[in-house]
Amino acid sequence: MHLKYSSAVLPILAAWLLLSGAALAQEAEESSERVPLQPMKLSYNASMDKGISLNGSARRILEQRDDGTWRFRTDVDSFIADIDETLIFRWENNQVIPLRYRYELSGFLIKNRKEAIDFDWDNMVVSGHHEGDRFSIPLEEGALDPMGYQLQLSQDIKAGKREMQYRVVDEGNYDTDRFAVVDEETVNTNGEEVRTLKAEKVRDSDSKRQSLMWFAPEQDYVLIRFLQVEPDGSEYELTIKEATVGN
Repeated sequence: MHLKYSSAVLPILAAWLLLSGAALAQEAEESSERVPLQPMKLSYNASMDKGISLNGSARRILEQRDDGTWRFRTDVDSFIADIDETLIFRWENNQVIPLRYRYELSGFLIKNRKEAIDFDWDNMVVSGHHEGDRFSIPLEEGALDPMGYQLQLSQDIKAGKREMQYRVVDEGNYDTDRFAVVDEETVNTNGEEVRTLKAEKVRDSDSKRQSLMWFAPEQDYVLIRFLQVEPDGSEYELTIKEATVGN
């Protein structure tokens, strides 16, 4: 991304952006078993070093539409930034098939940003605009948008995968990122002990930044905790506040 923030705001906003996509994607392997997709409503709290609360809220909603497609939406409302992000997609053969992606970021201390991506699977072309710059590039099999990778990641882990590679169309280009499940841990969430699978973004060996995620198998593998450790040692964390899974 080519956004400009103050040095103090950037890491905090990065934590919120974990819920809004922000530049990853997916190239999923096929699974022999069908993984059902469940509607869900999630809300998160955020904190920085020493548990200081950030004044804001983040909500995610996954719902199936009347035509059989799905809507995945993130809504972030905070003193740092407001984010409205929506993905319309099909769920086929355990794979997110993105159709229409929209993203809008606005705030007091940051540069506003808009992005739109449309996936034409009949003609294998993906087109859209990023901050006013239009693009049109060939559409790769298995490509995802900046939001759909997170849903695909949780569903891949649910299907038993432990190493994942992700491709995304973002800002008119493709990016690749890798993730791996590294441990099983019990996490205290809202006074309740929850068994989780801990995943990590795989970075270069000399990287001092860490991105860790905890998914809850008993709650349909929803993300219940995210921890970002910056090179200077500062930490920023998202934790689940409420989760409703299923109809």
